[in-house]
Amino acid sequence: MSDLAKKLFIKTYGCQMNVYDSARMADVLAPLGYAPAKDAADADMVILNTCHIREKASEKVFGELGRLRLQQDRHRGAGRDMIIAVAGCVAQAEGAEIMARAPYVDIVLGPQTYHRLPEMVARAARAHGAKDGRRAGAHLLDTEFPVESKFDHLPELQAGQGISAFLSVQEGCDKFCTFCVVPYTRGAEFSRPAADIAAEARRLVSAGAREVTLLGQNVNAYHGASPRTVGGTPAMEWGLGRLIHYLAEIDGLERIRYTTSHPRDMDDDLIDAHGEVAKLMPYLHLPVQSGSDRILAAMNRHHDSAAYLRAIEKLRARRPDLALSSDFIVGFPGESEDDFAATLHLVEDVGYAQAYSFKYSARPGTPAATMPHQVLEEAKAERLERLQLLLRRQQESFNAATVGRTVPVLFEREGRHAGQLVGRSPYLQAVHATAPGLMGEIAEVVIEAVHPNSLAGRLAEAAARPRPTMAPREAALPA
Repeated sequence: MSDLAKKLFIKTYGCQMNVYDSARMADVLAPLGYAPAKDAADADMVILNTCHIREKASEKVFGELGRLRLQQDRHRGAGRDMIIAVAGCVAQAEGAEIMARAPYVDIVLGPQTYHRLPEMVARAARAHGAKDGRRAGAHLLDTEFPVESKFDHLPELQAGQGISAFLSVQEGCDKFCTFCVVPYTRGAEFSRPAADIAAEARRLVSAGAREVTLLGQNVNAYHGASPRTVGGTPAMEWGLGRLIHYLAEIDGLERIRYTTSHPRDMDDDLIDAHGEVAKLMPYLHLPVQSGSDRILAAMNRHHDSAAYLRAIEKLRARRPDLALSSDFIVGFPGESEDDFAATLHLVEDVGYAQAYSFKYSARPGTPAATMPHQVLEEAKAERLERLQLLLRRQQESFNAATVGRTVPVLFEREGRHAGQLVGRSPYLQAVHATAPGLMGEIAEVVIEAVHPNSLAGRLAEAAARPRPTMAPREAALPA
């Protein structure tokens, strides 16, 4: 890269989809000469790729923008410039507000329009060149939902993501849960053609990936065009189960995961894939949000607790060693102590290896934000504490059950000590062991200890494990 190369820094908030989007934005800007910067102070362009799920998300973005403005002024004092862009779901939901409150921001774009970044960056650069004195932003706002798919306009992957990579297969949501902004920020459900996904998966493998995680707001609602055609048009649409079978045929791809799922879309083909595809890891994130049917109806979740439990029963029948994680919201408007008790009862019935739990917080523009009977913050906090205590005990029990067992670990990065590597078990547990020379390989590890955020073990054999196989049923871990 020449001395004229520009530096790009992307700060990513939130979900794995945003991590994937950030990587693709870097790909889009690479032909313009943008190389990665280590931090904002070193950057000619900064992108905040935002998430609207967490509480006070927009205020956190404005706080970060205030810090970037100071850096922007320091750049200008040194004879440099800095383009500031805000992308992602906060940009989609509050683009006009960002422009009004932070006029020094140059570009605001939604998650469906980042394929247009090169044109917007060029326009911002021209605007900067035409200004004198204290600069203002270029004021470029693009939060429309384009008719064309952004994936049709993205360049091929410029670089690998590493040993474990994300691959977007589906975007958007048609469920309209009453607490969620995703349908408004990501748009309607869209699924990429299976052939395009497979081509990207092969490029990731060629760049060093051994594992891919298939991403989507409702990933198991995937309904993409099959690669088989009749008269030049797709012969049918595939669901996620068939897509997983197809991707499992790729040489060098050893592990497949997917997230995030919706219970309503857990069809029999996908459930069968858990028992038929050795490369599909026995770990599933299946959010339920509440154990109360009354609250699930108020959330517009399109399922009840019995349907959720039936799906899990079928999954465990096909893959008895399956481990589960989930999402929970406590203190949803109108939630009573009986409703919350139903959630605790469901957690006890299922048994989770891991889970994410949050207090309900209103999102502007969502139906739940204006519902009556909002739960007091004190009650939310007390319920969350009880729920997290139960979930923590289940996670500790699950992890403790691995001690003394031998599990295949895919080593992804260096550890703190010489020769130590860190990887993931099939159940997404972080595992560290002394394993020189095994970066990017799958090796059997005997688990010896459980730490707060990881497991420790030793190699069971010196050679890397060439291909994972289904875990023996008699050695299944409790889930």
